[in-house]
Amino acid sequence: MAETGARKRRGGGRAGAAARRGSAALEQMPWQIPVNIDRPTEPLTEEGIQAIHEGAMRILEEIGVVFLNPEALGIFKQAGVKVEGELVKMDRDFVMEMVGKAPREFSITPRNPDRTIPLGGNHILFGNVSSPPNYWDMELNKKVAGNREQCRNLLKLTQYFNCIHFAGGYPVEPVDIHASIRHLDVLYDKLTLTDKAMHAYSLGKERVEDVMEMVRIAGGLSHEEFDAKPHMYTNINSTSPLKHDFPMIDGCLRLARRGQAIVVSPFTLAGAMAPVTMAGAVAQSIAESLCAIALFQYVRPGTPCVIGTFTSNVDMKSGAPAFGTPEYMRSTQMTGQMARFYGLPMRSSGVCAANVPDGQAVWETSNSLWAAVQSGTNMVYHAAGWLEGGLIASPEKFIMDCEILQQIQRYMQPQITATGPEEIALDAIREVGNDGHFFGIQHTQDRYATAFYQPFLSDWRNYEAWEAAGATWTAQRAHKLFKEIIAEFEEPPIDPAIRDELADFVARRKSEGGAPTDF
Repeated sequence: MAETGARKRRGGGRAGAAARRGSAALEQMPWQIPVNIDRPTEPLTEEGIQAIHEGAMRILEEIGVVFLNPEALGIFKQAGVKVEGELVKMDRDFVMEMVGKAPREFSITPRNPDRTIPLGGNHILFGNVSSPPNYWDMELNKKVAGNREQCRNLLKLTQYFNCIHFAGGYPVEPVDIHASIRHLDVLYDKLTLTDKAMHAYSLGKERVEDVMEMVRIAGGLSHEEFDAKPHMYTNINSTSPLKHDFPMIDGCLRLARRGQAIVVSPFTLAGAMAPVTMAGAVAQSIAESLCAIALFQYVRPGTPCVIGTFTSNVDMKSGAPAFGTPEYMRSTQMTGQMARFYGLPMRSSGVCAANVPDGQAVWETSNSLWAAVQSGTNMVYHAAGWLEGGLIASPEKFIMDCEILQQIQRYMQPQITATGPEEIALDAIREVGNDGHFFGIQHTQDRYATAFYQPFLSDWRNYEAWEAAGATWTAQRAHKLFKEIIAEFEEPPIDPAIRDELADFVARRKSEGGAPTDF
């Protein structure tokens, strides 16, 4: 999905494939939809897959899942599912029949159709950090509460980087905006500062309905056109163990009835909210996902659904969540096998428990991102900018993570492993022979500019040169790039009439009180 130069400018400012040092903050790879060309890592045997499936089915049949949503309970009763108060127990035949109605692949079309993203198959997509209440302020060297300006700046990074394919939830919660109207201001910012696929929090009727209407307006769509295919998505978590709350199920039902996409990602921390064994934690996570997906398929067969995993472990000494661990990596790979077993696209995350953008942040995030690759994940949440187990967003970490994401994208390009005559290069080897070098020969000269990945953040100078240039560490270099990107950022085009209609909608909904709150 390479773009023309004009499309690059439309999609994210001046940092497309044609960008050069001096005219842009950095040179980056062009917008593309990465295709995972590797075979997935599959730690489970066929017997292991069947064991986890059997465990998940028995959880649903014998133990049950609580649904705190009366409408969902009524739908289950209508479907002939056993409902005991708020506890739902469902037969495996019903679950498998419903899950079988979900599409293996689908696409989400945002307001810029050139940013359409395919979910499923071998595609792997990366999204921004979502939902931290705090922000790492490198100039203050401390975490601070999130505000709208920080949120806007992180949205600009979301748009600027071509390796970020969708705009997840708020990249930092702007707590300076009252919760009743926060969704209106942030969605206005998201829809004007970015043109990538949008997300809605399933946190009450008003928020979900407002976001759907704003996405429809931004796309210049009629109600019928909006309902005809996915233009946005939501992501929900179960309340582990074995519970789905009211607002998240309510939001999903609203989106399902309008043909929009749903991601179901249980947050199961082994040893706390799930069994301490990873197989048990994965089985519970699968059960929590499938029962919700079955509900949505019953309501509207063919609803685009993604099965998510957020299965990791806790530190058994402190109870703190841990991410990017060997257990996290294996549980992600195991869930990938189960997603393929059920024929569902899969979501995982790029996460860490580090508190600042340091070495721990990089290795834990790198572990989680490569686990996403190994598992066959299709949608990687929080792929850039996440710290402190999701409690801090950092622009420096965002940029550091985008370096990793670009390297993953380059790693997947098939030309690296091509084996044609030009790649085997016998003529070049013959020309150099036993006494020479490859720097100056034509074979090298024809390829030197694109032969290898060129990082935008790494510093490959020797120590003395690095020291002479200011001895800046990685996070400091990222901070400098962040400032340059924000200074040069150009908003993607939007029809002025559509911008005005969005602003009018926000003003009207604010005058009506926005979403109800208890404070």
